[in-house]
Amino acid sequence: MSNPTVERIKLRFIEPMYALAANGLPESSEWIYEVKLDGYRCFAGRDSTSVTLWSRRGNVFTLQFPAIARAFEALEPGTLLDGEIVAIDESARSSFNMLQHHRSKASALRFYAFDLLYDRGQSLLKIPLSRRRELLKKVVTSLKDPILLSEAFDAEPSELLRSAKELALEGVIAKRKDSFYEPGKRSGAWVKYRINQGQEFVIGGYVPDHPFDSIIVGYYQDGKLYYAAKVRNGFVPHVRREVFQRLKGLDIDSAEKPLIHENSR
Repeated sequence: MSNPTVERIKLRFIEPMYALAANGLPESSEWIYEVKLDGYRCFAGRDSTSVTLWSRRGNVFTLQFPAIARAFEALEPGTLLDGEIVAIDESARSSFNMLQHHRSKASALRFYAFDLLYDRGQSLLKIPLSRRRELLKKVVTSLKDPILLSEAFDAEPSELLRSAKELALEGVIAKRKDSFYEPGKRSGAWVKYRINQGQEFVIGGYVPDHPFDSIIVGYYQDGKLYYAAKVRNGFVPHVRREVFQRLKGLDIDSAEKPLIHENSR
């Protein structure tokens, strides 16, 4: 019999917990390791009436991923998961570029679940990660493709990094087994090690603000210039002034190849 109290619960967006960037991975039995996925961070929740998908900033994008939303209709009311939506290309690899710009050409769209925040109306935020993972496995087992479990590995970090490099993965995330879920925080209970990968970007403009707030970068693909992101990090005051001096005088009224604006990651 269904629980009427659970069915009345209206789920809300919860700000994500973030991983702290690190120059190496912690080596201890107190940590688990996961592959760093290259996709859209996504929260999937079901209340008594419907399924909602939220981005990491709290934007609703349920309609953008209808197959994933339909799969989550099998969730018990009052359940909220944290995970990542990825696009799989012809080589069976995740492709952020395909997810962002060529979603219809992807061989598959998948949701990899890596945390469980609410289980049938009960908050799990103050429950250790190891226990949340146990409950998450049970929830994901009840769901069908394209919902999958993001596997956690109890292995030597050096072995994981070697394998991740061979497979050209984005990186590895380490999480303390006893960590609580801390919305909006980058406490260090989760850390990420990004494997060095690069891409050439072009500066398409900047957002003014004494002297500028951020620069706007993009990249060329198939002869078109695509918007990538606004970049703010790393601009200490003197670097900001130097960069602005280089940008001055380069302003133009229009571009020969207009910047194609897509949803940023």
